[in-house]
Amino acid sequence: MTEWTIRDIPSQAGRFAIVTGANSGIGYESALALAAVGADVVLAARSPAKGEAAVARIKALTPGAKVAFRRLDLADLGSVRSFAAAIADEHPALDLLVNNAGVMTPQVRQLTRDGFELQFGTNYLGHFALTAHLLPLLRRGDRPRVVHVSSLAARRGRIAFDDLQRTRRYRPFLVYGQSKLANLMFALELQRRSDAGGWGLMSNAAHPGASATALLANVPTRDARTPLSLRFARWFTPFISQSSADGALPTLFAATAPDACGGGYYGPDGFYELKGKVAPAKIVAAARDPTAAARLWDVSQELTRLQFG
Repeated sequence: MTEWTIRDIPSQAGRFAIVTGANSGIGYESALALAAVGADVVLAARSPAKGEAAVARIKALTPGAKVAFRRLDLADLGSVRSFAAAIADEHPALDLLVNNAGVMTPQVRQLTRDGFELQFGTNYLGHFALTAHLLPLLRRGDRPRVVHVSSLAARRGRIAFDDLQRTRRYRPFLVYGQSKLANLMFALELQRRSDAGGWGLMSNAAHPGASATALLANVPTRDARTPLSLRFARWFTPFISQSSADGALPTLFAATAPDACGGGYYGPDGFYELKGKVAPAKIVAAARDPTAAARLWDVSQELTRLQFG
């Protein structure tokens, strides 16, 4: 693949996009870049203060940008439902959904408002529910795409169907990996379901490699429960990582590039995909298992009490 940069993003004029977790990091850089090429962008995040500040920064950097903040708490299915209903009242169609927001490795097991383990419930189930609610708008969109932001942590993830909420043994980084593996599996399964059902979606995924975002910066390095690999990554971030802007490029490629494909997965091309130019990323065997993906889909519909279609 030839080098793809922010200058290669095609015009998004006339397209309506939603980016979750857009107040900082990869989400903010994605929203900024999309607004700069003409998209009408909703920044969806939990904190109004941080969200409105992000909107102000984008408008200052890109005069005339069409950006707005809408509150969304992915750890609360009621908030997800209300957000989607408000979007449907304001917009007849949705062209791009970037499922980016997430929480990373809280050291003590926490729950969402609906009683799910926080990482699985926020990073995966919240986005699963959001996509289900917005599917009618996406199906009316112009060449609609859904991008799911995964992570290198997905390589160490395992879908514990016998204990999805990790009530028996909570290991923060491995549970984070489960949520990010679930995101990748969701991306591939959504493409299969779209193809079978004629929904007309392009569903793909991306990961930022090792990027200097707030998630990594907030990892507790002195906590014995934090894996050595994560503590290493935290301390050596300046040497092994790239900026949030560069980390957002795989997401932006998946969201806008004519060469992106449904069911694709994109990340950096360097050592261990930590940083580098945008390229197809490694899809681990667990993510390529259609039987497991279908099972996860069915369980997720039961947990969220939602159906796609």
